[in-house]
Amino acid sequence: MATAELEGKRVLLGMTGGIACYKIAELTRLMTKAGASVQVAMTEAATQFITPVTMQALSGHPVFTSQWDARIDNNMPHIDLSRAADAIVIAPASADFLAKLAHGRADDLLSILCLARECPLLVVPAMNRQMWSNPATQRNVAQLRADGVIILGPDAGSQACGEVGEGRMIEPEAAYEAIVSFFRPKLLAGRRVLITAGPTFEPIDPVRGITNRSSGKMGFALARAASQAGADVRLIAGPVALSTPWGVEREDVETAQQMHDAVMHAVADYDVFVAVAAVADWRVAQASEHKIKKTETHSVPTLSFVENPDILATVAHLPNPPFCVGFAAESGNLEANGEQKRMRKNVPLLIGNLGPATFGRDDNEVVLFDASGVTRLPRAGKDALASVLIAEIARRLPDASLIS
Repeated sequence: MATAELEGKRVLLGMTGGIACYKIAELTRLMTKAGASVQVAMTEAATQFITPVTMQALSGHPVFTSQWDARIDNNMPHIDLSRAADAIVIAPASADFLAKLAHGRADDLLSILCLARECPLLVVPAMNRQMWSNPATQRNVAQLRADGVIILGPDAGSQACGEVGEGRMIEPEAAYEAIVSFFRPKLLAGRRVLITAGPTFEPIDPVRGITNRSSGKMGFALARAASQAGADVRLIAGPVALSTPWGVEREDVETAQQMHDAVMHAVADYDVFVAVAAVADWRVAQASEHKIKKTETHSVPTLSFVENPDILATVAHLPNPPFCVGFAAESGNLEANGEQKRMRKNVPLLIGNLGPATFGRDDNEVVLFDASGVTRLPRAGKDALASVLIAEIARRLPDASLIS
């Protein structure tokens, strides 16, 4: 998570009653750490689960709980608080509060300021599974969506009541990701993006294999940035220990052949293909079915290799290919090797870096190769760099000017 993703944003965080209030402490911390100014308003019920003192300490601002609060000069906190916000986020949003919003009720500070708002409204539901699935709640949620309210979640899983099902609040990190995404320009709205990420693993026997040092961080950052830019994103990932970005569909594979098959099965449905994965060039011709034992004579086994399919080149040479973006990790002579690879792969854009120096790191420095020449981008964190790269990809797309 980049530290300045919400720099300058003003978020009015409304809290209603529910055990999920404890999650909002972490959500507040994440938003303030990312540069947002967070103003908290709580219903009376919310104060039964977490104190205003706690939320004041985390947000750095006094907390409001009453429409009669005289700390506002004109005694109209429902007007002043909503006018000062870039967005209102209700988290957790109880079933009762969803009903209030859907029917335009205004009987406390939080419901009044939502009714009087001039900014977007996001709600993060949290309730028992039966309350969520109740037809009345579903009608209210449908009405809110029709009114332009953004609904984030809920998740399914274990609930505080001991039951299991849909209705629990999404985790604070997911809510944070959704809020960041809301504020991002939708440069890829209406686009479908397919991304590969991470290494591949080519087995020698059931316990040994050939792989590389790719962490997958750059590919996952690009998937996150593309989703935040409004794209429908599918991520095909090799073996990595990374969480799936918010709003991204993920498929896990292991070998280069499996990654090739997954890409070819899906690619016809996508507008953009971004090949970030560090795919093994070769695999063992005949992987052993059983573990290869060390012999008494200590003889070294002989391995023969065959070439793996070139996924990017295969996609780029399709009769009607998507816009293809390649990545090249070079150990030296980047500019010459990068342009040669772009031409050989037949792709409009190739992004090169000095691979061994960046594998596993949280930052990167890349060079763009396209028909107009070479463009160097300054070193940056991978999340920040991913946003820049998505903007570079978006402006090169066919009919880019027609996409908002």
